[in-house]
Amino acid sequence: MKRRRRIYFTADQKREIWDRWQRGESMSSIGRGFDRDSSSIYPLLSRTGGIRPPDRKRSRLSLTLVEREEISRGLEGRLSLRCIARRLRRSASTISREVKRNGGIDRYRAVQSDQAAWDRACRPKLCKLACYPALSRTVSTKLQLNWSPEQIAGWLKRAHPQEEHNQVSHETIYRSLFVQARGVLKKELVEHLRSKRTMRRSKPATGKGHDRGQIKDMISISERPASVEDRAVPGHWEGDLLCWWNAIRVT
Repeated sequence: MKRRRRIYFTADQKREIWDRWQRGESMSSIGRGFDRDSSSIYPLLSRTGGIRPPDRKRSRLSLTLVEREEISRGLEGRLSLRCIARRLRRSASTISREVKRNGGIDRYRAVQSDQAAWDRACRPKLCKLACYPALSRTVSTKLQLNWSPEQIAGWLKRAHPQEEHNQVSHETIYRSLFVQARGVLKKELVEHLRSKRTMRRSKPATGKGHDRGQIKDMISISERPASVEDRAVPGHWEGDLLCWWNAIRVT
């Protein structure tokens, strides 16, 4: 059996895929835009349950690539760590930890160290349900009773009005269900959701927020003109039609 070649998407392509998914396009439609099958789109979206991951950003306090190159040049010139720290206006302990965790004085390289720091920073932040086990158990119990996340969030707010640690938003519940990497709520609880979906869809895709089935530019009945009160009198076309229809029935 021929082994299928794995498909890799660039950062720009991934961004476009998520943009199109949030606009409500199907996986088949997105795949056609990249000349791919929907099966190549699914792994990217399902990894986070159809919820777009936030864009990663470096902390303003972390060392930059330019600073790491300065450290590398300083070490090459046999400067002390304290001297390098003064040049960069950084703490000596910051420079010491940076060098120690990236190979030491003799093996430190700026580019490799910068990439390693970026990889180490990729740690998922614990959500609220992971920090409060009692709250997580309460949410799980309500889901098993077929409560919707919106109902659970509203009930918690009314039951514990002054206790922030006993409240959680419905969006956090959805994310904890669909993003299984969080390891908070069991995947089986998804079956208790009304939609039965295993991935989160945007409002354009589900029809929410759209006036489907509504008459465009509809005027309320309360705003009808005063002339409608005299519709049944002779001379009004609707009144004449009514009289004509009644005459036919009599004959």
